[in-house]
Parts: sequence; structure tokens; C-alpha cells
Amino acid sequence: MCIGLLGGSFDPAHDGHAHITREALKRLGLDEVWWLVSPGNPLKARGPAPLPERMARAGEVMVHPRVQITDLEAQMGTRFTYQTLTTLMDRYPGVNFVWLMGADNLADFHRWENWREIMYLLPLAVLARPGQRISARTSLAARQFRAHRVKSRNARVLALKEAPAWAFLNVPMSDLSSTGIRASGGWATD
Repeated sequence: MCIGLLGGSFDPAHDGHAHITREALKRLGLDEVWWLVSPGNPLKARGPAPLPERMARAGEVMVHPRVQITDLEAQMGTRFTYQTLTTLMDRYPGVNFVWLMGADNLADFHRWENWREIMYLLPLAVLARPGQRISARTSLAARQFRAHRVKSRNARVLALKEAPAWAFLNVPMSDLSSTGIRASGGWATD
């Protein structure tokens, strides 16, 4: 079984998240995608809206038979992505996981706790985001792991590749962002 993992605070979840999830299912040939709605983002000073509200919103935004909306990080008590991934891989030894991220996250990936270890842990699929193609492709992570990049035309086998392996997927883009939605007052975080 091949499962894509899309992690984040989803504060709030929006159609852009749903769009990249559907693209990942299609382009990577995944059996499922699990949204990992995190208790909080260690890189952000301000905490997100309460987890039950974000879970409910995520469930409204992403309705698909092969997508699971989860609070696994809260259940497992993990704080950082590396901890979450190693715990999931221990719990599900026969599953081929792929970490899904927007190109904006790859640009800052070097700031993540244990980012290099994540690269060696499981394959990554990086999905294009408006204005982030160049910064993602020239990021520290992309440069250091350029020899392990899988061509997008071979993305369907990414989940079966041994890490490190990553692919950059040009997909139709949405300029929606949780930050923009919060800034416009479209999501209450009180």
C-alpha cells in the first residue's frame, strides 16, 4: 500500500489543500492520502485555532473516499515531523509512505528539525505553489539532494523508491493560502 502524508496546521484547511491532495493521488498513484492535522507548528510563534475546529473544517473541505483526515500527531504525542514519521513507519511497517509538501515548504525545509533525516527516511513529493517554483528548486534541500531527484514523468514510482528520493510536480496551481484566508478575516481563530 502507498500512502501520501500531507501534514500541517490546516489553519484553515482550504480548496488548495484539497487540490494538491487530488493531484497527488492521481500523479503519484497513491492508494490513500492521510492529512495529518497537527496540534501546532513549531516554526510559528502564534498557535493555530483549536484542533477540533480545524479537523471539522478539514473534513468539510476534503471529501474523498481515499483521503483520511487525522489527528495522529495529537494521538501519538509527537511534535516534530521526523518524530511523527518514524512513529508511523514503526506502526505500519508494510506501508510505503510519501511525504507531500508544497513548494513553499521545500524552500524552508532546511529550518525543519531533522530535515536531512526526513530526506533519508521516505520519499518526498513537492507540489508546485504560485511564486515558489524557483525558490523551491534552488533551496538548500533541493541542492543537497539534487542527485536523488526523480523526474516528474516517473512520479508514479516515487512511493516505491528507496529514500532519499524526491520529485517536483508541476500541477495546476491555486493561490489560496491559510495565511491569506486568516489575514482576510475568512477564518476565525478565536
